[in-house]
Amino acid sequence: MILGGAKGVGREILQSCLSKGYNVSFCGRSAEEGQAIVRESGCADRLYFHELDLNSSSGIEDYYHRTLERFQKIDALILYAGITPVASIIDTEEDLFDRVFNINLKAPYFLVKHVLRTMMEQQSGSIVFFGSAHMDYGQEDRAAYALTKSTLYTLSTHIAHHYAKYGIRSNYLVMGWTPTEGELELREKEGVSEEELKNEAAGIIPMGRMLNRFDPVPAVMYFISDDSRMTTGSLLRVTGGEFI
Repeated sequence: MILGGAKGVGREILQSCLSKGYNVSFCGRSAEEGQAIVRESGCADRLYFHELDLNSSSGIEDYYHRTLERFQKIDALILYAGITPVASIIDTEEDLFDRVFNINLKAPYFLVKHVLRTMMEQQSGSIVFFGSAHMDYGQEDRAAYALTKSTLYTLSTHIAHHYAKYGIRSNYLVMGWTPTEGELELREKEGVSEEELKNEAAGIIPMGRMLNRFDPVPAVMYFISDDSRMTTGSLLRVTGGEFI
């Protein structure tokens, strides 16, 4: 089960899961886009799309129930979806604050609430949180975003500590600077092209380039596989050496 999965890294995770023979549920705002992914996958029997606007948590429980109806169990939950608004503390308006907290924190929290019940009954499960190098304190113009990512790490370690007795593990993957659709849209508004962005990043990231959409996928596949059955409460950085 993926929170997100229709774009960027999330979609590559979806494809990798399908290639492993897994059943996958994913969600997004565009029903047309989601159904197109299902059709083009050639795996419609193993793929479920749920239309969901993460600005509101009202559809979260339905997504959970529909996934269970379709596949009967949830072995792994990947919390990928998120937004990265540009705003310092003094520039943050209340509607922006609410939007980033609703999508980045409230939606994952309440999806975890429901999925944990199923995993407790199964006595097994893996939860993967997508984090950010902003989690420690963040750049000056990513204040609200940094708060959500640090809180997700607290939630991950909370689950790891309190739910291991049910065979549930929880890990936090720090994804570095990546030219996702949201990042490119943001930079375009600032007048920065994708090529200019990559050149800027190459001078900042120790390993000399931004991540691509494939780089974080092997770590996710490890966390949701039986290879990580004794790995919980961990933080894994896939950042090219970048720290903020």
